[in-house]
Amino acid sequence: MQIAAPQLSAQLQRGLRSLYTLHGDEPLLVQEAADAIRAAAREQGYTERTVHTVAGAHFDWSEVLASGGSMSLFADKQLIEIRIPSGKPGKDGSQVLQQIAEAAQGNDGTLTLVLLPRLDAATQKGAWFAALESFGATVKLDPVDRKALPQWIAQRLQLQGQRVVAGEEGQRTLQFFADRVEGNLLAAHQEIQKLALLHPAGELSFAQVEAAVLNVARYDAFKLAEAVLGGQVQRVQRMLDGLQAEGEAPVLVHWALSEDIRTLHRIRTAMDAGRPLPMALRENRVWGVKEKLMERALPLLNMATLSRWLEDAHTVDGIVKGLKAPNWPADPWQALQQMAMKVSLACSLR
Repeated sequence: MQIAAPQLSAQLQRGLRSLYTLHGDEPLLVQEAADAIRAAAREQGYTERTVHTVAGAHFDWSEVLASGGSMSLFADKQLIEIRIPSGKPGKDGSQVLQQIAEAAQGNDGTLTLVLLPRLDAATQKGAWFAALESFGATVKLDPVDRKALPQWIAQRLQLQGQRVVAGEEGQRTLQFFADRVEGNLLAAHQEIQKLALLHPAGELSFAQVEAAVLNVARYDAFKLAEAVLGGQVQRVQRMLDGLQAEGEAPVLVHWALSEDIRTLHRIRTAMDAGRPLPMALRENRVWGVKEKLMERALPLLNMATLSRWLEDAHTVDGIVKGLKAPNWPADPWQALQQMAMKVSLACSLR
């Protein structure tokens, strides 16, 4: 059974299941969901807890089976946690997880919690994960999207009795907060808690938030590429500055940006040859957020523009590898900024 993350608390109040699986790459959300399950388990008398961390191909899965099949001298109920940081249980682990899942419904004395990273579609179709989902409850914990981050911050503030000023100033405050903590949800949570320590319950002004919230944002090159396609010019500049300050390799940033330019060029070529846009996107394996961004931009981008961008990408490729080019900055980050801004400004006008 799949449970949406926001519904986990309500499900736990209705009654504990014997098997839960959490999968996702956002540490804060995984931690909070696991803590909620542990707390509910303690209330129901699961006073003993055993943790197994699967590390390496030679992990002894017999220990997991043994702990599930034996009861403690000091507790009638036990919680068994199985942590698989790689998301790959291996052949033996797959069999053990299927056994655990199948036995879960008839085992009232043992609650099993399986913790996994984000799983790709193929892994989620595997027999072991299908068993966990069929006989227990699975919760997918996705990162908070940048667009949803201001609302997430507002909800967290509300939980501690605080809120921003109503209207435009409040929205500006939330956007400022989101800019400071983007890509670092655990730090965002800590900054929200800091506001509860610094200020009483009630309304928070922009000045109070600005003075308290540190710049703890973390960026990655692929999110930068999405911002470029979305025409988010100011965010693109902020992300480039952040990536440079974090010591990201210019080669990786260039690859992420140029790969999108190459994809746009291929799709535009297919469209000019009579291919419908949806078909061209599928053939180039463009899905999700990128699909929506490219659907918006492509009909208004001609081949001449995309060819120039392709030439720019080739030029900047040389610059980040130490070459010089006429009319381009010698510094790799300045060259990346010039290339990214050209694309982002064009997309922002669409």
